[in-house]
Amino acid sequence: MATITLSYNAENVQAQKTIEYILSMGFFTIEKKAKKSGLDLAFEDIEKGNIHRLITPKNKKLKRPEIK
Repeated sequence: MATITLSYNAENVQAQKTIEYILSMGFFTIEKKAKKSGLDLAFEDIEKGNIHRLITPKNKKLKRPEIK
């Protein structure tokens, strides 16, 4: 399956009608991607090992606190 990315002016009525027509034919579908929150991205960074130290107000003076 191939992916096509379209960009158009959302105010252009003809472009909107054209896309609606193409989608109504049933050959194409819209794939919606869920956006990840900042917290989810932070947890992914920790799991991947991209975070080497964590600074919070409590441990601000520490050089390398442990991440668990």
